[in-house]
Amino acid sequence: MEYEHNRTCVVMINYHIVFCPKYRRGLLVGDVKGRLNQIMDNVAKENDWTIMAREVMPDHVHLFVSADAGTTPNIVAKRFKGRTSRYLRREFRDLRKMPTLWTRSYFLSTAGNVSASTIKKYIEQQWVKV
Repeated sequence: MEYEHNRTCVVMINYHIVFCPKYRRGLLVGDVKGRLNQIMDNVAKENDWTIMAREVMPDHVHLFVSADAGTTPNIVAKRFKGRTSRYLRREFRDLRKMPTLWTRSYFLSTAGNVSASTIKKYIEQQWVKV
């Protein structure tokens, strides 16, 4: 994991995103799974994001993505879910029978290379130095 440097800041923003097909159906197998991976790679590349880890299970997707500081977490999830839904439903007739491919909800958590307790300890030590 590397820090992103630009003119005004240095950041490392990583998101763990989990989302599921509607009714948690086990649809993400075979050709659908392969195409889903291709589409997610394209979304990441277009947005200059890095997929650091990914696991596509039959009934849910785990993504670990490094994103830029200018993109809010909900936009990251929305872009992955929106593009994959649109393309998969267009290419696989069986998926069109569902009202929507993904549930409206998703899990999103931030991650870095230090734990929350390490940050808390660092901040508490700053008071002592003043």
